[in-house]
Amino acid sequence: MNKITRAITGAFIAIAAQSSFAQSSVTLYGIVDTSVRYLTNANANNDSQVAMGNGPITGSRWGLKGSEDLGGGLSTVFRLENGFNVWNGQLASQNTLFSRMAYVGLSSNQYGTLTFGRQNTPLFDQLGNVYDPLTVGNYDQDGWLPGALGYGLRSNNSVKYNGQFGGLNVEAMYAFGNTAGSTGANNMYGVTASYTFSGLSLDAGFQQNSDAQNRKFNVVNVSAVYAFSTVKAYAGWLHAQDNTGMVDIFMSAANSPAASFAAPVANTNRIDDGFYAGTTWQVTPPLLLTAAGYYDHSRNALNADGTTLGRGVRYSGVLLAEYALSKRTEVYGTVDFIRGTGAAQADFPGRNNQTGVAVGLRNIF
Repeated sequence: MNKITRAITGAFIAIAAQSSFAQSSVTLYGIVDTSVRYLTNANANNDSQVAMGNGPITGSRWGLKGSEDLGGGLSTVFRLENGFNVWNGQLASQNTLFSRMAYVGLSSNQYGTLTFGRQNTPLFDQLGNVYDPLTVGNYDQDGWLPGALGYGLRSNNSVKYNGQFGGLNVEAMYAFGNTAGSTGANNMYGVTASYTFSGLSLDAGFQQNSDAQNRKFNVVNVSAVYAFSTVKAYAGWLHAQDNTGMVDIFMSAANSPAASFAAPVANTNRIDDGFYAGTTWQVTPPLLLTAAGYYDHSRNALNADGTTLGRGVRYSGVLLAEYALSKRTEVYGTVDFIRGTGAAQADFPGRNNQTGVAVGLRNIF
């Protein structure tokens, strides 16, 4: 009996070893990042708050990614990425293990990559990786129109194509709504095209998300970044039209009237025009400085009473200093300010402005 057991065990080990050798590469990676932050006007009484929470640039995560060479320039790829909170150990998204990404696909050296699963939208890829100086920052006070995308930053049940042709990059995505009786409800589609020539990169795109009632949220973006020496300059514009009611909720800060709306108020035809500009400067190899400003003008936005509509303006400014202690570890400090008028006052818990000061530590593995 022991001989049979050893033989079976040996067979399983051999199969596992063959699978391991067949796999070209599997990488465990992640970011562990948290900050301690002082924030003014944090509640309806305009009290200040000191709290541990997100970092200003990157949420904490761990993931597995890999590829298997199939020959002829074709390979299988996969990625599983989990988001979590360092300060309390909880999942970043409740009851969702791989909240950031979970996909599998095929990649061709000549024709590009086709993937299936839960993925970043093309708009999020471009803003987060290239065109936003804060890579779609995580603080409410750094928030602007991409923060209002909410569910539009990632999509479940999606098919995504990414192709690189010289200086031209094209991304396209379609997400199935998985709704019986309707191909439009809960679906999304989006496309971006970016071109890089010398130090200049340009991007344009369109994205549409639909809710369960097949109401639409559309966003158009145009972005640019120019790199020269150790400095990068950023600028962009986003135009959004929302009939799902989600923008009013996702633009809100914690404890604000808009955050307490019981449900999205739909079919208001909210219109947002968001502009941003910023710069990064690699002062020395370990020291990176970032300055960014964001402006949003809204029409048909919900006022604090949750029923009437109006116009609103909100703008924010951010200064960030990051200092690398090693290739994997850095400390940082940041100061940010945001203010809103008109309907945008519904996004604030007390006075219509907040100032934040934070320090943090990030380790990349």
